[in-house]
Amino acid sequence: MNPGSEYEPPTTPYQAPGGPSEPPNTPYRTPGGQAPHSPYPGGQQHSGGQPHSGGQPPHSPYGAPGGQSPDAAQQTPGGPYPPSGGQYPPPGGQYPPPGAPYPPPGRPYDAPGMAPTLPPTMPPTPGPPRRPRPAWIMPTLAAALVVLVAAGGVGAYFLYGKVTGASAPPTAAPSSPAATASAAAAPDVCAMLPADEADRLVPGATVAKRSREGDYTVDFTCNWINQRISYGEFWRSREIDVRIEQHKGEGAKTGRAMAQNSYEVEYRGGKYGATATPSLDPDEKQYISPVKDVPGVGDDAFAQYTWRRDGKLLWYAFGTAHARVGDMTIEVKFQAGQQRKDSQVLSNESTQAVTEENAIREVSGLAGHFAKGVAAWQARNPGVLAQAEKSAEATVSPSAAPTPSPSVLAAFPADCGAVTETATRLVPEPTTRARGTQAGADSQTECRWLNLDVPGGDGEKKIRSALITVHRFTNRAGAVDETAARSYYASGYGRAKTTAGSALGNIKWGPLGEVEGMGDQAYQQYVQTRNGDVAAASGSVVIREGAVVVRVDFSGHQRPEGEETNSPKVELMPEKEAMPGALGLAKAYLQALAAHPAGD
Repeated sequence: MNPGSEYEPPTTPYQAPGGPSEPPNTPYRTPGGQAPHSPYPGGQQHSGGQPHSGGQPPHSPYGAPGGQSPDAAQQTPGGPYPPSGGQYPPPGGQYPPPGAPYPPPGRPYDAPGMAPTLPPTMPPTPGPPRRPRPAWIMPTLAAALVVLVAAGGVGAYFLYGKVTGASAPPTAAPSSPAATASAAAAPDVCAMLPADEADRLVPGATVAKRSREGDYTVDFTCNWINQRISYGEFWRSREIDVRIEQHKGEGAKTGRAMAQNSYEVEYRGGKYGATATPSLDPDEKQYISPVKDVPGVGDDAFAQYTWRRDGKLLWYAFGTAHARVGDMTIEVKFQAGQQRKDSQVLSNESTQAVTEENAIREVSGLAGHFAKGVAAWQARNPGVLAQAEKSAEATVSPSAAPTPSPSVLAAFPADCGAVTETATRLVPEPTTRARGTQAGADSQTECRWLNLDVPGGDGEKKIRSALITVHRFTNRAGAVDETAARSYYASGYGRAKTTAGSALGNIKWGPLGEVEGMGDQAYQQYVQTRNGDVAAASGSVVIREGAVVVRVDFSGHQRPEGEETNSPKVELMPEKEAMPGALGLAKAYLQALAAHPAGD
């Protein structure tokens, strides 16, 4: 299974882990399990890893974690935003924040579920001011970011078109060296990158391509993106974006001359950006590396690195390469970053960005692949103008893994049966149910005690529910996998941390509290909700014990007899009842788990 393509377990709102600590698509893995050429040297680095002395991002193994402030005095400054014809936004452009948060944890009345909450991606980054593009291109090109939102991630690609109301183009009609020749089939930009290389750099990617003929160029783009790759206790984000332009001639200038002119504008702009003094807010940091020539790629090629931190939300870096092959120019971007799963979502807490060395190496290699692909296409179609595809765009997403369906167990598991006395004190005269699910390496068991009609006295009715969900993780050899359990626990902790102490609509999340002396790791939270068919409040405790993650929820409400379960007259279970009940059941279950580690 590729990282980032995991299922969403049917019984809890947590994202499944990415499997063992060494997923099959980890880049540059050596026999010892180390990834010396990975964008994150040393493999899984804890969020406390320190940058190079002075905090200078380009020479540290990572862009410094989100809580650390690099020394601005040692930054090489970049520049402000370019004009419309200048530098692109970084890969991964803007997308709307995730939708409404998932249902409150442990809602026992209907199986909760949610789409993964995506880590933040970068908006357009300030780049160096570029010299104005020639008059033949400035009034006609603008960038529009198109965002593709899918269940497991976000894909983005760029479309270039005319600006409404732009000034008229030069009177000399554009021409090509082969104006009289018939147009050739479009180069397949996506196919120029070998599949194994694409999977190494962006495993489980959504791939989008576009082509368009403009007044001065014929443009072909391809984008590979996966913003949510599960890797141990980290979420990783990867993206490759490439744009190839075939330049038309203008008057006496050939397409090759126009391509050379365009390349030189980019090269001068890159050199300027590396030395310009940016205008940044106090909480912004930016570094743009010197231009590095890339020999042996096309007729000309160079690469450059950009690192940026913007307040407490964004922390990212990417490499850019420009190349020219005959009358075609190539621009490639490679972005990579990672964030601990237990970090707050939509923040740069613990964020690590790709280093300058790794970004330059990878984007230079990518430029080589595309330059070879362009040269091969030109050899098959000498002196011919490419034709944009009639179907202007296409997007291919990885197939979603099937969602496993839980099956009702014939008998109550022994570990659940051992806590029935404790559970029935919380839920008198319950209806019980036990279900099991096998989702990859995650063997899940769910035990529920439910009474929808508990007498409350004085014309009142109560609902009480106790739910225990257990996840046991094993590796491919069948041995217990504590690393996978840590990953799973960290994912849930990160989401709970994000919503703690907040409210959205009819859902209110209480503070997140650490629980001492319970398992290897544990936290608790109280959540109130008035969404759906049943209004209720829940006390939840999540514990990790070795390779097992346990979630215990105690939920309920009280209402006048005859009122609907979602009536405004419903009184939610108070925290002083919900949390002690959940904690007591969790302690009882841990004792039972010690006696029945396999649950049978």
